[in-house]
Amino acid sequence: MSRVRSAWRVIRRVWAVVGSVALVGFIGWSYIAFRATDEAVAALASDTRVSVARGDGYWSFQRAGGKPAETGLLFFAGSMVDPVAYAPIARAAALAGFPVLLVELPYRGVFGGADGGEVIARGRSAQQQTPGVSKWVVAGHSRGGEVATRFVFHGAPGLAGLVLVGTSHPRDFSLADTKLKVTKVLGTNDGISPLEKSEKNRHLLPATTRWVVIEGGNHSQFGWYRFQPGDHFASIGRDQQQAQAIAAIIDALQSAAH
Repeated sequence: MSRVRSAWRVIRRVWAVVGSVALVGFIGWSYIAFRATDEAVAALASDTRVSVARGDGYWSFQRAGGKPAETGLLFFAGSMVDPVAYAPIARAAALAGFPVLLVELPYRGVFGGADGGEVIARGRSAQQQTPGVSKWVVAGHSRGGEVATRFVFHGAPGLAGLVLVGTSHPRDFSLADTKLKVTKVLGTNDGISPLEKSEKNRHLLPATTRWVVIEGGNHSQFGWYRFQPGDHFASIGRDQQQAQAIAAIIDALQSAAH
């Protein structure tokens, strides 16, 4: 019996070591995979065209000079992704004249950071710090899209549109009766939120939803970060995919403004 107990102790130790190594490896790989690219970091810097400011759990982007639009974009980052990876999208919308709030998920969306009311409260608090905006288009990528649907579901003053990027949400409740203008942006090579999942949930969105399907686009290239585990390879470049996604977002902002 003593030999059996000794053998089990050895086995448990081996598994503990293997588990620890695997965990460290996963954390290291995730850090690399979800880290913002140099282009995204550069987009976070203020210059003569766009002013960028850091708030409590968010960044604000405003076009420098001139009167800002009364319609703004509230964008929720994807889970685990460095929120800076979405700075190029925010900058592009700001250059088009629309104030943007880029909201990071608490704890990068893990450990429950994308759930509950904290992230919703963070978005509302950011809105309150931008008093010049009377209409809001709420958007998000991946799990950030799920947060955006909850934000709309629970309601808030001034909501005028919803843009869902690379996400199959809503899945757990219906927004079919919302009066907001809804846009859904998807990639045909998305391995995380494949088209068939969104098609399955089509009935949970209004019949008037605008569907923008990017041929060859994948999940990772909706942001400016590396390659997300589980995704498929894109057959178009990031610049091409971003151009189409940004065009859809700006179209939604322009539509909400009128």
